[in-house]
Amino acid sequence: MLRVLNPFACLSILLWALGSTAAWAEKADRGLPMVVEADKPGSMDMQKQIVIFNGNVVLTQGTMTLRAERVEVRETKDGQRSGVATGSAARRAWYREKRESVDEFLEGEGDRIEFDTRTDTLRFLGSAVVRRLRGTELIDEITGQLITWNNGTELFTVEGGASPANPSGRVRAVLGPRAEPARAPATGASTRGGSPAPAPSR
Repeated sequence: MLRVLNPFACLSILLWALGSTAAWAEKADRGLPMVVEADKPGSMDMQKQIVIFNGNVVLTQGTMTLRAERVEVRETKDGQRSGVATGSAARRAWYREKRESVDEFLEGEGDRIEFDTRTDTLRFLGSAVVRRLRGTELIDEITGQLITWNNGTELFTVEGGASPANPSGRVRAVLGPRAEPARAPATGASTRGGSPAPAPSR
């Protein structure tokens, strides 16, 4: 279901998997420690609660993985975190996380990724792409200059904007069909009802 907010710049998609009530991200991830690794020296400001890492940064938390050239994470006194992940000319910022209660992953990339645990939102900026995958199969894909994912309300918004890769600034969404319900195994009964035909005599 698509709802056009601005016919030239923005559209909204309410739950790509229409009819699903599962939240997008794996809830158990939020209670696990956040681990950050990087090639270059980082810094930690204990007074301001700011951590900065540079050089092939990999941030993991449960099933969630974030890769970028530079990651800056801020933490408030009540334990909420916000951050910015910036890509490089060679590799853009990239994010992946398992969906709750289903064998599916959500992944996205952009020139920059912003996250905020207080508002439970992710923002992919700069020629952004977000995909839903079932195993290695691509189910849905959305592209634009800015894609915002609100995990709490299960709402995606995408805004357009001209870029070298997309001069027209149009947004695009490819939504796969819903999975068909499992069918009951075939039986030997006739499709017209009644008993099966007797076997021919020898």
